[in-house]
Order: sequence, then C-alpha cells, then structure tokens
Amino acid sequence: MKIYIAGPMSGLPDCNRTAFQMVHVELRQQGHAVLSPAVLPNGLEQHEYMDICLAMLRCADCIFMLVGWEDSLGARAEHALAEKLGLQIEYQRAL
Repeated sequence: MKIYIAGPMSGLPDCNRTAFQMVHVELRQQGHAVLSPAVLPNGLEQHEYMDICLAMLRCADCIFMLVGWEDSLGARAEHALAEKLGLQIEYQRAL
C-alpha cells in the first residue's frame, strides 16, 4: 500500500522530522511504500511545499495522520483532500 504521512511541521523543531521519520521507518518495515513531506529540502515557499505534497497525496492509497495534525493548516487540507479522494485514513494514537 502507498501511504502518505501528514502532520504538523511549521514552527516545530526541525519541522517535526523526527516524528515523520519514526513513522516512515515503521510503515516501510511493514512493506508499505511511504510518501513523506519530511524528505523535502528546506528553502521552498509554503505554496511550493503544498503543491508537492498534494501531488504525493494523490498518488497514495492511504493517509496517516500524525498526532497534532488538527493544528496544522496544511495537514487539515491534506486530510480534506484524502476524504474527497476516498482514501483510507489512519490516525496515530497519542502516547
């Protein structure tokens, strides 16, 4: 299955890449193809990140929402698109 990871990034230390990477590794070990915005380089504009991320999401079968996604405008937009596309939606459990 192709899974896109969505969650809060803006304003968090190292753009929350550690949280994304932990889930990325776990999903990959389960045999999934993982699409993640955390692999994108620094230096792009917000709208450029969203263009790339929404394209990745359109390639996915499922979206995996990290804890705190509700506080992120980008992750909320990704969630809305996933719903519109009829993708499977999974939610990370709070620790």
